[in-house]
Amino acid sequence: MSHVYSRSNSTGVFFHPAPERRAEFQSCCGEMFSQLVMCDHVDTAGAELARREADLLILDLSGFEQLSQLAGVGALIRGRAGAPVLLLCAFEHTAWLPELMAYGAFDYRICPVLNDELQQAVRQALAVPADPAAAMQQALLDKEKELRDLLGVQRSLQRALSGIDSIASMSSQICLALCNFPGVRHTAVLHMKERGDLQLVAQEARNHLDLSRLLQRRDRLLQSPLRDVFPPLMAVARGEMVLLDAPEKAGDPELAMALHDRNVRMVLALPLRADPGGPEMGAICLMFDRHISFSREQFACFASLAQFVSFGLGMSELKHQNDALSGRLSQMSTVDGVTGAANRRAGEDALDNEIRRARRYGLPLALLSFDVSSFRSSNDLYGNQVGEIALRKVAETVMGRLRTSDTLARMRGEEFLIVATHTTAEDAVRLAEKLRSAIAEADLPAVDFGAAVSIALGVAQVGPEEGSGAVLDRLDTALHRAKRAGRNCIEVAA
Repeated sequence: MSHVYSRSNSTGVFFHPAPERRAEFQSCCGEMFSQLVMCDHVDTAGAELARREADLLILDLSGFEQLSQLAGVGALIRGRAGAPVLLLCAFEHTAWLPELMAYGAFDYRICPVLNDELQQAVRQALAVPADPAAAMQQALLDKEKELRDLLGVQRSLQRALSGIDSIASMSSQICLALCNFPGVRHTAVLHMKERGDLQLVAQEARNHLDLSRLLQRRDRLLQSPLRDVFPPLMAVARGEMVLLDAPEKAGDPELAMALHDRNVRMVLALPLRADPGGPEMGAICLMFDRHISFSREQFACFASLAQFVSFGLGMSELKHQNDALSGRLSQMSTVDGVTGAANRRAGEDALDNEIRRARRYGLPLALLSFDVSSFRSSNDLYGNQVGEIALRKVAETVMGRLRTSDTLARMRGEEFLIVATHTTAEDAVRLAEKLRSAIAEADLPAVDFGAAVSIALGVAQVGPEEGSGAVLDRLDTALHRAKRAGRNCIEVAA
C-alpha cells in the first residue's frame, strides 16, 4: 500500500515541559513541518490544537516518572478523535502505553530514539495513503488477522492450563502455546518461590536461546546483575509490563549483543499476580524476531493471557498445598502421634483387609499383641515426656524388625498389635521371641529403666473362616495369660 508524504503544508504540535527536549526535537524534525508549535504545558497544547488544525500531535513523555503527572495527556489524545498522534515513551514506563490507549489510538516509539528512527516515525505519521478506500480495506483485513492470531493463542493457552498437577509441566505447555503468536521466537515462565526466590521454571526456544545461560543462573534471578535492564526481571521487580523494542535500548551492550545473536529484536514481559494489586507470582516473557507496533487489542490480550497464566499457577500452587494438607490430615487420622505406629482405627482396617486377602488367596495370617509391662509405674516416676520418648523407642525397635508388609498399631495405652502377613503361628512365635529379646536389650533414651521395661506377647493365627473380632478376643486372652505369667513371656492363643 503506497503512501504520500508532503512537508509543504504539514503542521505539528510538540509537547514536552523541558526546553532542551523541545530544542532537540526542533533540531531533528523541525524541517519536516511547514509549521511546528512547541508547547511546555498540556493546557498550552490543548489551546493550540483548538486554535489550529494540526496534522500531527507529538507527545514526548520521556522524563516523566508517574502516570499521574499525565492527567491531561489522555484528554489530548481523546480530543484528536483518530487524527495522527505520535507518542514517545521511556523504556522503563512502557506500561503507560495500554493505559493511554484507552483514550484513543496513537502510534508510539520507545525512548531512547535515534534521530533517524524518530524522523521515520514522523514521516509515517504524516503519510497519507494514495488510495484511502484501499487503505481502509487493508486495515480491516489486518485487524481481522490480528484478532484471529490472538484467538488462536488464547485457545492454545487454555488447553495448556488444563494440567495443573505440575507447575513445571504446565509452564512448558504455556511456553509452547505462547510461541504460536506471530514473530515469537522464545518464551519463558518465571515463577516466584518462597522467600523471594524467582526461578526460571520453563522456556521454549525457536532460536536456540538458553535463558538460564544468558542470566548465568536458573534461580534467585532477582539477584542477577541484569535485574534493572532485562524486561522479565524488571516486570517482577516493578510489578508492571515492560516492552523493549530494541535490545540496545536496555543500556547493556553484552545483553544487546547476546539477544541480537539469537535474532531477538523485541522483548515483551508481563508480571503475574493472582489478584489485581496483589504480590507478583512471576512473569511471562516473549521475544520476537521483528518489530511490532502493538494495538490496544493486542496489549489487552497479552494482559488477559498473563491473568490466565496467573490463575493457572495459583490453582496449581493451591492444589499442591491441598494435597500436602490432605496428606498430613490423612497421616494424622491413621498414625499414632506419640509412637509413629498406626493408630487403632488404622490397625483394625489393616486387619480386616489382610483377613480378606488371606481368604481370597489361601495365605496364612498371624497376629501378635504385646504390652509394655510395668511401663505405667515408670511413667509416673519420671513423667509423661520421658515416658512417651521411651514408648516411642519401643515402637521404633519393633518396627525396625518388621517387614514392609506387616503393620504395627497402637491399640490402647501401652498395648500394640502386629498384623504379620504370610505368617504361620510357628513363624509368629519366632518373631515374638526376636521382639522380646530386642526390647530387653534396647537402650531407652533419657532414663535407664533397666529391667523395669519389658513386653509380654500373645500370638494367634487367623482361622480360615475367622473374623477380626473373634481372633482379637483369642489374642487378648493369650496376652492376659502372658502378663499374668510374668515379664518377657509369650503365649499362643488356643
